[in-house]
Amino acid sequence: MSLPSLAGHPFLADPALQSVLAALGGAGPSGGAETRIVGGAVRNALLGDPVSDIDLATVHRPEAVMAAAGTAGLKAVPTGIEHGTVTLVADGRPFEVTTLRADVETDGRHAVVRYTQDWAEDAGRRDFTINALYCDAAGHVFDPLGGYADFAERRIRFVGDAEERIREDYLRILRFFRFFAWYGAGRPDAEGLKASARLKAGIATLSAERLWSELKRLLAAPDPSRALLWMRTTGILAKALPECWGIDAIHRLVETEKAEGLPPDPLLRLMAIIPPHHARIDQLATRLRLSRKEAERLEVWAKAPEADPAMGEDELARRLYRHGAGPVRDRLVLALAREREAGNEQAAATLSGQLSFARSFERPAFPLTGSDLIAAGHSQGPALGKLLAELEARWLESGFTLRREELLELAAPAKG
Repeated sequence: MSLPSLAGHPFLADPALQSVLAALGGAGPSGGAETRIVGGAVRNALLGDPVSDIDLATVHRPEAVMAAAGTAGLKAVPTGIEHGTVTLVADGRPFEVTTLRADVETDGRHAVVRYTQDWAEDAGRRDFTINALYCDAAGHVFDPLGGYADFAERRIRFVGDAEERIREDYLRILRFFRFFAWYGAGRPDAEGLKASARLKAGIATLSAERLWSELKRLLAAPDPSRALLWMRTTGILAKALPECWGIDAIHRLVETEKAEGLPPDPLLRLMAIIPPHHARIDQLATRLRLSRKEAERLEVWAKAPEADPAMGEDELARRLYRHGAGPVRDRLVLALAREREAGNEQAAATLSGQLSFARSFERPAFPLTGSDLIAAGHSQGPALGKLLAELEARWLESGFTLRREELLELAAPAKG
């Protein structure tokens, strides 16, 4: 199969990238480049997707990379020098540069490596064939393992023996499904699927941070429903996310996101497949070591009341004020997805309108404080807090219209 060219692609015109490639011999005669772009940047450029992080592979050893960077006036940081990786900084942007290498031994995550001058040998240690594509500064694409054929067929295939690749790092089981969600078509590669199923017990050896990072990337795919279905079928989902109570809600949520112009939201998709039970959420947040912000979002979603198509705009505004716009919006989107799938057009239309209102809602500030009441003659103590809460409730019932002076008048102490 003839290979395309990336000549003229915008990402190759980046002066910072070109300065790094020039320093390391990225453009050689007759395809003899000493340094090439590899992996995701090449894949995304071929797909027409945005290119962000750019990784480079080079024949030069790490000490030679650092010396060449110094000569070119580039900053060099030995971020992973024990494994052959140096980060070069050009115009404030980092580029990871890794010496061609082969794995000597692995322990399921870390590898002992030896350096090589052989591009095919370097490609042979990568996870999937679509990630073993290289290109030089001029945009010539190099395919040592025939990965472009898999790329063209949207086939996610392990490099070499699938079980061997997985035993090197059990995270590759989840990466297999994540890449299938993002780039795959049809059925998953049979060998990769069988190997992942056979070795799924290895998921238990992964750190919480790596596991959640990979799950989050999978859930961020345009439509992760097919990948999740195969994960459930093979028993892998139960190993990676035992809190999941079903994945049927994912596809309908994806369709609703598209219909409402909402971006893919990994946390919202997680909400769609876990129960809103505080104990389960606490367990999940602890097990996966979610960030405080992520855990809080799940907690407030679980506390928020279920969406109600019969609710009027005034009541919705009060709910948004009391529970926060975020959790109420999350509840609305999930409810809207259910009603759309069930064919309840009237309820769906109402919920869609409520969602539009919620997305534009700006929480007003209650115009009264305890200090205002004390200045008006009220004493400190529990009764003050109770009065303030009663006045806030009156303000909410008024549709946020009662002014400070009116509230103070309502709170005026009775004259003896």
